[in-house]
Amino acid sequence: MHKPEQVLKIENTISKLQQRAICFFNEISHTTFIDEVDWIRPKGGGGKSITIINNHIEKAACNFSSITDTKLPNSSLAADDFKHQEGRFYATGLSIISHPVNPKVPTSHLNVRFFTLFDNQNNLNRYWCGGGYDLTPFIPYVSDAKLWHRNAKKCLDQHNKTFYRKFAKNCDEYFYLPHRSEKRGIGGIFFDSIQMKNIDKCLELLTSVVESYIFSYKKILLKRFSLPYTEDEKLFQEYRRSRYVEFNLLHDRGTKFGIESGGRSDSILASLPPTVLWPPFKDKNLLLQEKKLLNHINRDWIIK
Repeated sequence: MHKPEQVLKIENTISKLQQRAICFFNEISHTTFIDEVDWIRPKGGGGKSITIINNHIEKAACNFSSITDTKLPNSSLAADDFKHQEGRFYATGLSIISHPVNPKVPTSHLNVRFFTLFDNQNNLNRYWCGGGYDLTPFIPYVSDAKLWHRNAKKCLDQHNKTFYRKFAKNCDEYFYLPHRSEKRGIGGIFFDSIQMKNIDKCLELLTSVVESYIFSYKKILLKRFSLPYTEDEKLFQEYRRSRYVEFNLLHDRGTKFGIESGGRSDSILASLPPTVLWPPFKDKNLLLQEKKLLNHINRDWIIK
């Protein structure tokens, strides 16, 4: 199947961003193990899924995918519009998730994606991009939350001064567990269905978002990964990871889109942590740690 040149450009840019992210994980450790899987989707497209483990990262996933089909999954925001037209869609994206060893280092997540819709003559009908990143701490550090949001604002201000406040609010609202009445973390930025004036401008936005994520998370990692931690703090990290699992399986649109579109299951579920606890009983120490954390993450961290 002949791919439109616009799709080839998008794939090339996002694939390079995946390689940049892998270099970042290599930079923080000299003992990195990388498992790389190239996969093909029977209905069209495929991807490259990469799992990273080193002495600072318990598990990280860095997954590139580019799929195509004539019917968008129901979880796509454009599913209702697209079902009334003939043609083909291409969905290209990069997803990064990092679960650190040290509970004093937050879990982080990034996703960037690009959708294009073409008619039967391969003419571009519509395009839009989306993405963002968020931070899920276990041990509260005010300086980390401020750094995270300050750099997110700096990243977005170069593209549009209105983006940060809007995207940060979106992030808080999206990464929320209604059955727990809790935010997933201290937020960040989240956006969807953004159409800049051309495809190149969209790609510039996504590139800035990935670079900002790497810059901020690297600073936090280098500051915290060598700090001593207790067995109780490690157990608390594994307990609070349960909230991450609950969100991704119950509410995450990206997970639903991947499953509904027939993507590679191991890649879609690679965002889940390697170890997690749902303890039947919570002792006083765990309850105290949780109270401190919830006070931290349920604050409004958006820069005014």
